[in-house]
Amino acid sequence: MSAVPKYIPRYTVDDYAAWEGDWELWDGIAVSMSPSPFGAHQLLLFNLAAELRTQILKQKCEAVVLGEIDWIVSRETVVRPDVVVICGEAPEKHIELTPHFVAEVLSASTAERDRSFKRDLYDEQGVPIYAILDPELKTVQLYRRDGEGKWRSESVVDSFEITLCEDCAVTIRLADLF
Repeated sequence: MSAVPKYIPRYTVDDYAAWEGDWELWDGIAVSMSPSPFGAHQLLLFNLAAELRTQILKQKCEAVVLGEIDWIVSRETVVRPDVVVICGEAPEKHIELTPHFVAEVLSASTAERDRSFKRDLYDEQGVPIYAILDPELKTVQLYRRDGEGKWRSESVVDSFEITLCEDCAVTIRLADLF
């Protein structure tokens, strides 16, 4: 067994709060975020947030859409999803409770992270709905909980409907995103 892992520095949310630049904290390991995403990534992110917000406001749901906000999962894990929907009011600083909906927009440098580590983390944290959006292929992969609480993967064809905060049904058309 290698002695290397015991020499890898471990950090907490207190360390994270003092760092400059864009970082995430995964189980005590500092993970550098990639440089600012390109236009297609940002356009998709804002199109999704706008569609969600418009429908939430129209239905007068008790939910808020936030983009690129820190989610403090634990003392050793902080992530910054591209888009989240939380039930209730917006927090003053960061979120600490599990969002009802999380979306990540893929980029070349983060695609593997979004499809593996973050997918597994969001599943472990009980996120009801997780969407992975690919701006290059113009696809959406949706993970949602079934009746037994297990995540099921769905490839979206034209649109997807999600229920947010138990009383708000939102339909997102791919044509409105891409």
